[in-house]
This record gives sequence, C-alpha cells and structure tokens, in this order.
Amino acid sequence: MTAPLRQGEPIVVPVALGPRAYDIVIGRGLLASLGERIRNLRPGARVAIVTDETVAGHHLAATEAALKAAAIDCAHIVVPAGEASKNYATFEKVCEAIIAARIERNDLVAALGGGVIGDLAGFAAACTRRGLDFVQVPTTLLAQVDSSVGGKTGINSRQGKNLIGAFHQPVLVIADTALLDTLPKREFRAGYAEVAKYGLLGDAAFFSWLEKNWQDVFAGGPAREHAIAVCCRAKAGIVARDERETGERALLNLGHTFGHALEAACGFSARLLHGEAVALGMALAFEFSASKGLIPASDASRATAHLAAVGLPTHVNDVPGGVPPVDELMDLIFQDKKVRRGTLTFILVRGIGRAFVESNVDPAEVRAFLSDKLK
Repeated sequence: MTAPLRQGEPIVVPVALGPRAYDIVIGRGLLASLGERIRNLRPGARVAIVTDETVAGHHLAATEAALKAAAIDCAHIVVPAGEASKNYATFEKVCEAIIAARIERNDLVAALGGGVIGDLAGFAAACTRRGLDFVQVPTTLLAQVDSSVGGKTGINSRQGKNLIGAFHQPVLVIADTALLDTLPKREFRAGYAEVAKYGLLGDAAFFSWLEKNWQDVFAGGPAREHAIAVCCRAKAGIVARDERETGERALLNLGHTFGHALEAACGFSARLLHGEAVALGMALAFEFSASKGLIPASDASRATAHLAAVGLPTHVNDVPGGVPPVDELMDLIFQDKKVRRGTLTFILVRGIGRAFVESNVDPAEVRAFLSDKLK
C-alpha cells in the first residue's frame, strides 16, 4: 500500500454484494468504453444521462458519443451545478424528465457528475418506476473515492444534509481519472479530504504514504490512481460487510457530524464545499478526541497539519463569513442521521487510523468544545 500502482490496465475493484455485486473500474480514458460496458451489462438498454451544467460543458458530448458508438439510444437531463440542486424541485424535474424520455424498467440512468449528481440521479433512479438500475460516472475526486460507491442516494432537507434518500446500489462505477483534469483546484482539494479520511479512519500506513506523496496525487498519474484504488477497496470492503450502515459503515462518517452542521449553517453554498466541511469536521473530531483524552494532542496536530498543508480548512475561523453561534450549530448537530432517540453519536479516534463509534456523547461536552473553538 506504500508503493503506487503502475499506470496501464484499468484497476477493477469488486463490491461483493451477492446478486447486486458490481465493479468499480478505475483508470485513465475509460469514458470512451462506457457504451461497450453498458451494452455488455444490459443489452438493448436505453440510457438517461443526468448531469449538471458545468459537467455537461466538459463531458456530455463525449459521453453521448461513447453510447452512440455502441448503438445505445440516450437522452440527457441537465440541472444547475452545485449542492443547491439536491432539493425537492430538482428531484421532481429529474424524475419527470426520466419518465418523459420513456426510460423503462429495463433501461438505465447514468449519473455523470460529482457527488451532487450521483446522489440526485441515484435517488431519482431508486424512485422512478419503483426502481431503475443506474451507472455512476463520477467526475470529481470526491465522487470517485467515496460518494459513487456504496449506494447512498438522496437529497437535502431544509433541516439538514442527506435527510431524504434511499440505499440504491449502482450496477457499475466508471472512474475515469482523466475527467479530474478539468476540475478546479479548489474542487480537487475538497475531494482530497475524503482521500485523507480513509487513512485517518482505518489505515495509518496509507495516511503516512499520503503525507509523503500527496503532491504526486494532485499532479496525476500512477500515484493518483493508486490513492483512488486504495480508497475504493477500503469502502468496497466496508459496504460489503455493512451495506445499510448498522455498524462499521458509520466509520465512513468521520468528520461528517461537525462537517454537515457547518455545511448546513453555510446554506449548502460555495462558502464551504462538502469536502472542505469534511476536512474541518475531521480536524474537529481529532481535537475533540484529544480533549476527551482519547489521543495525545500530537495526533490531532499531525492530522490537522496534513489537511492544512494541502490547503484545506482546519479551524472554524477558516470559514468565509464566519459560522453561527453554538446554539444554532448544536441544533444542526442534533439533525445528524446518527442521532438515536435524541442521543448524539460521533465518530472519534484512538489514534491515526483508529476510528470508532462513540454513542451517547454528552451534548454539554460538545457545546463546551465548540464554544471554545468559536472564541
């Protein structure tokens, strides 16, 4: 795990879910093979491509060309870019457009975009005609290493992030690393937060490798593909063991309890991208763990130092425009999906690569910690 894989043949990571098993295919230039792969997987299927305005400008024509080269009929549905599209109105638009395109139960939806599109299109596929199969074609680093894998789909509520949705696994994930070349640097950095997360939650050796090689990951080539493959293997294993998040899969939420609250407080806007919120949330989770005596302060410093070196936010003061008072943040934290019968659950750590689920966390302790951070 400490030496990058050689660039060449695509890397295939299986997600072992019995009759619903599927492959994550990782490599450069894979978009051109999309039509052939879909034809082999679902002969005769038509495809509705769901994408956003930004991604459409870069990759929609190539995606349609790949499908048409395999004699696959397709339609496309384009929505505004950004987290704000994960709402009821856009969800309705996508469902209605899929139906209007005459996509039937044996056809496919293709999610061409980042995490927003994957969540939105996947949820629309889960609901339209009581369930359509879908393919993930993630175009961001965050989506390639995390949100495209595992079947979590959904939209946001005014009460919080991802509170309306369904578990609906894709039938194929195509992670073309060449698509990341068009990402703005800020978007790539935000996605890197999820890469670092896999090291911080369960793989200390991978985190050490990232500390030494993160610049090569940003530059592209074998190091980038290696990092993506390591993350996908880790998530595939967790999903296969705990698909519905009844235990181990909750560890993938490291940094998300604090992060989602901050993201919601910023109105799901460009003030704080999802990956930036996760980075800040992980820094807070490590510091909160240190405040509870679970880890030495040096572990928290090491984790936050790496995130900061990459250019990610690690302090609440890094959020443009500031954050709301602690009472508002606590209200948002209590909307977290891990809350059980009104009690808080956090993903905390006992060291680098040693995350665990902590139930019944004292709200007063969280409030005091956040109050100190907001000074």
